[in-house]
Amino acid sequence: MKVMTVFGTRPEAIKMAPVVKALEASPHIQAQTVVTGQHREMLDQVLTLFEIQPDHDLNIMKEGQTLSDITRSALQGLESALERFQPDLVLAQGDTTTAFVAGLAAFYAKIPVGHVEAGLRTNNIYEPFPEEMNRRMLSTLTNLHFPPTAESRENLLREGHRSEDIFITGNTVCDALQTMVANLPPGRPPELSHLPPNCRILLVETHRRENLGEPMQEICRALRRLVKDFTSVEIVFSVHKNPRVREVVFPALEGHERVTLLEPVDYPVLIRLMRE
Repeated sequence: MKVMTVFGTRPEAIKMAPVVKALEASPHIQAQTVVTGQHREMLDQVLTLFEIQPDHDLNIMKEGQTLSDITRSALQGLESALERFQPDLVLAQGDTTTAFVAGLAAFYAKIPVGHVEAGLRTNNIYEPFPEEMNRRMLSTLTNLHFPPTAESRENLLREGHRSEDIFITGNTVCDALQTMVANLPPGRPPELSHLPPNCRILLVETHRRENLGEPMQEICRALRRLVKDFTSVEIVFSVHKNPRVREVVFPALEGHERVTLLEPVDYPVLIRLMRE
């Protein structure tokens, strides 16, 4: 059996890494991995970490690209990759534009689709945007659904998907996390070496579209209030590279007492920060 996995962002890569490694280890499966490069730098960190060597790298990332640009570039690249490999199944993960386009390209080629982390819903097509609509459309194109929970399975059943096509698997991010935790060094990471030993650490990451603009301002105001009201709290904020995040966070929080702003950290460092 020939299986092609497709992903393009750091979260997808983390969640698909255990799947890719399991496919590669199976003597019954010929596996290929395609990355779109939707998030270039952060994706490459995870590929190196999990020792994944893509068979195809579409490298679609361009500065200032729109969702339409991503869709067009990924669809064209995936069409070519599918034609060369002729897989029996295409696996996509989650709700990114890459995931939706992987399903669409496979549908056009009449190749069955498996959807990892299927069935998540907010029932508002604009929140999160475009992820909610991406995953709804991908579900329509999917032959085998792999929801993480019973609730997400029920969402799929309510939408008319057949019970025999749905398999609750749990969330593969837990498998990735367990792999990382087993290999982490003891003690605090260097990023936290300046903090008092008994402080309470609040780790912050925020970059979703719905949090940009005024919501990001509100988050920063809330964080300033927290360190003012609770003197034992130290805030550690891993600031996303998105300019719309940085143009708010740095003016609002840089130099503020008991607030540490970090450049985006790689996955093992993030796990060590979470452990603290």
